[in-house]
Amino acid sequence: MSKILIIEDDPFLNEMYVTKFTQANFEVEVAIDGQEGLQKIEKNKPDLILLDIVLPKMDGFEILEKIKNNPQLKKIPVVLLTNLGQRNEVEKGLSLGADEYIIKAHFTPTAVVAKVKEILAKK
Repeated sequence: MSKILIIEDDPFLNEMYVTKFTQANFEVEVAIDGQEGLQKIEKNKPDLILLDIVLPKMDGFEILEKIKNNPQLKKIPVVLLTNLGQRNEVEKGLSLGADEYIIKAHFTPTAVVAKVKEILAKK
């Protein structure tokens, strides 16, 4: 069973994604701010990370940089799941090593689950 970590500060979205991923046979853990997210990544080494960019305590770009600069974590796929859709933000996310950049408003939770399965299949 694949283990994913969702780092998102919106409780409604967390609940929705946890439900969708659990139904799709994923083990799901949630962090509601950047610091907690980073601690859970280091401790639990999830198979994939869904990462919001706008977060309390540490933003998603900072977390992504820390993951990709850590030899023990850098192979973990990271999907940025955000409402920030500006071209420069998308480019920054991908250049920092994100595997995918998903704009929340453009993807249903079901489509996000499908994308995650696709990424994990390539791993």
